[in-house]
Amino acid sequence: MNSVRNVLAIAGKELRGYFASPMGYILIGLFALLFGAFFRVYLTGFAEQSQRMAMGGGGTINVNEYLIRGVLHNVAIIILFVMPLVTMRTYAEEKRSGTMELLLTSPITDLEIIVGKFLGAMGLFTAMLLVTAIDIAILFRLGNPELKPVLAGYLGLLLLGGCFLSVGLFLSSLTKNQIVAGVMTFAVFLMLWIINWFADSVGPTGRVIVGFLSITEHLDDFTKGIIDTKHLVYYLSFITFGLFLTAKSVDSERWRG
Repeated sequence: MNSVRNVLAIAGKELRGYFASPMGYILIGLFALLFGAFFRVYLTGFAEQSQRMAMGGGGTINVNEYLIRGVLHNVAIIILFVMPLVTMRTYAEEKRSGTMELLLTSPITDLEIIVGKFLGAMGLFTAMLLVTAIDIAILFRLGNPELKPVLAGYLGLLLLGGCFLSVGLFLSSLTKNQIVAGVMTFAVFLMLWIINWFADSVGPTGRVIVGFLSITEHLDDFTKGIIDTKHLVYYLSFITFGLFLTAKSVDSERWRG
């Protein structure tokens, strides 16, 4: 129970830290603005295509397939750019301000610190996604989309964000400079994002391996409403590995201290 309380206390401290300055509000506002822009583009395209099909005597367009799925895929692009801003301060700021030593000498384990910081960052990311749900809710008010693909898509985005956060925590623990942490995090995120671009140049076996390693390939089934165990295992294993690397980095910091 003490461990749970410690984790929740650190998570609450991290979450309050995001909103103690304008950073948290700026990140949520930026996320909502970018999401709204993508949503408007897809909504306009959907309306125009529906009108053309109606005038031509054709059928109807699936709102989940044409609109919601496309929007959720573009949320992944927003995550790529926004997440480095979320994680770059988690450990780098502690080192810069000198509070890292106090944190490491407190009666709290490294694991509690890491999980608490991760949950705090996940809390901010969840708030970002909740803001975007307002736009999606409008579709349910005006139309008749399927709920399952929407919920599965948001689950996939949460897991994708968790992967990025776990890596961002690790990279932030390597430096005391927030800008350096942010740039490194974006570079790694981008590499994980584009790795599947090289699938066609590595042969059949390599294509399967690269496809499995690609962090975004596993999101596609979620946006279709399919929750496959292999995707869950991939994302959860990725998050665990990222937190493991962070633990090793923090442990080395303790020994250096």
